[in-house]
Amino acid sequence: MPQRGRPRGFDREEALRRAMEVFWSQGYDNASLADLTRAMGINAPSLYATFGSKESLFQEAVALYVRTEGSGIWEQVETAPTARAAIEHVLNTTAEAFTRGPAPRGCMIVLAAPQMQGANSQVCDALKAHRQANGCLLERRLRRAVEEGELPASSDCTAIANYYVTLQHGMSIQARDGASRETLQAIADCAMASWNALTSCSA
Repeated sequence: MPQRGRPRGFDREEALRRAMEVFWSQGYDNASLADLTRAMGINAPSLYATFGSKESLFQEAVALYVRTEGSGIWEQVETAPTARAAIEHVLNTTAEAFTRGPAPRGCMIVLAAPQMQGANSQVCDALKAHRQANGCLLERRLRRAVEEGELPASSDCTAIANYYVTLQHGMSIQARDGASRETLQAIADCAMASWNALTSCSA
């Protein structure tokens, strides 16, 4: 008789981690139910009984990524001594995190996003919210730097934050395409070399 429901010895956290790996490497759209169940070592009824749907499984996989593989990049933005140090930490840690492990993979939140046309709107909105939160975090830190006198009042905090977040997302694409840690670190160094030009603009 075919196995039904959750198999004996089922490890929910390990299955979720394996699903995260599939979504990370293939993206939400390209990760089929067969790919997921094969990697997780469970059947389709078990997946639905445990996680509810592909969408909810993906949301849990993103949450797992944020608290494990994706951690350490953004947490020090508010506590860094200066805005410059905060952004430098983000970029340097990105170069390390995106090339950790056997193969460079970049950021799951950037690379696993579905195509907008015909996509699951809830998945798109959730990932968009994650990405926008990082930009808002940088912008708040830059505005604080203006208040504290680190940056001139004429600084365009929104533009600077968008620049560095866009660059960090680009490092994810580079990593997926096989860029080494040295290459990503060189990108980070070039980005920080532009700091004075970006923050010394007069109104």
